[in-house]
This record gives sequence, C-alpha cells and structure tokens, in this order.
Amino acid sequence: MGFNFRKSFKIAPGVRLNVGKKGVSSVSVGGKGARVSLGKKGTRTTVSAPGTGLSYSSYKPHKKSAPTIKRQPDFSNPDNFLGYPKSEWIISAVVVFVVLIIAVWLLS
Repeated sequence: MGFNFRKSFKIAPGVRLNVGKKGVSSVSVGGKGARVSLGKKGTRTTVSAPGTGLSYSSYKPHKKSAPTIKRQPDFSNPDNFLGYPKSEWIISAVVVFVVLIIAVWLLS
C-alpha cells in the first residue's frame, strides 16, 4: 500500500487551493451548495442540497490539442518537383517575387 498526501488551503472566502503529492492538484470555487473545481485534467461541477447527502456532479475533461500532421513530400508522382506539386512552387515563386519587388521599391 502506498502513501498518499492531500491538503486543502482556504485562500479566500469560497476559494480553496488543493495540493497533492505532485503539487497543486486543483482550485475549487464555491460553497456548500455549488462548487466548481478546476484541475489539471478537467473541470468538475458539483451541486448539492446541504445536510441531505444528495448531490449531483459532472466532469468535463479538458480538450487535448490535435497533433499537427506534417505533410510528407510525394516523390512517386512524376508531375511533382522535389516532391511537391508544381502549382505550389509557382505560387511560392510569385509570392517571393512580389515580396522582392516591394522590398526594392521601399529601399529605393
């Protein structure tokens, strides 16, 4: 059986800072009838009828950002230049040309 540590500190009326063995675990805002806890993994909302033992709690995990997928060059297509479609190279060349024209115009 492992050891566990958890401590709650009141930092303002209705606001608690919850600390566990890995650091700050959550911040709770609210009183006896309604409370919102913001933790590392998600948000828990609890509504209760004080003194009755009845309560309702819901949990909403934080959204995880989708990993960015880097597009790989397609060297198998003979229409591609250095693995990318020629249209992308043409668009890139036009953009670079316009930027160079603007830079020369601003510097002169």
